[in-house]
Amino acid sequence: MTDSTSALSELYRHHHRWLQGLLQRKLGNAFDAADLAHDAFLRLLLKPRAFDSSDGARAYLSTMAKGLCVDLWRRRQVEDAWWQATEAMRHPLAISEEERLQIVEALYQVDAVLARLSEKAAHAFILVQIHGMTYKEVAQEIGVSERMVKKYMAKAILEFALLEVKLAAEALQ
Repeated sequence: MTDSTSALSELYRHHHRWLQGLLQRKLGNAFDAADLAHDAFLRLLLKPRAFDSSDGARAYLSTMAKGLCVDLWRRRQVEDAWWQATEAMRHPLAISEEERLQIVEALYQVDAVLARLSEKAAHAFILVQIHGMTYKEVAQEIGVSERMVKKYMAKAILEFALLEVKLAAEALQ
């Protein structure tokens, strides 16, 4: 066993139950808590960290748990929005469960990209791409210059291009 694997095993033995309890209190669901605790230690397995104390490890795990909870809640919001949109359709889509999961995952990735942008940049992107507004109209709508809208769009397009590269690289693995 390598030093990092041994350290992770020790960290798991000392903190897994505590982390799962913390997550269960935050989420109110034992199954979600177990999944997220597993995800936390999986992340540490993929990207090992050294801690100088038990308190330092718990502080890091606590911060990671908060982020994992936010990710879960955002994912659920995206899924709920998807279900509401499909239920509101006059003729609901006839898609398989696998296709539904792929669509929800794609929506989650779009949401994650938009969350990395500033609020105005994300709003500008949505107004252009979803609502079909011109840059000039968007500039008037959000109270910035047309040049700023162009910068927002360039940033958003770059973020989506980086996501596409990341997904392509993952598909090759």
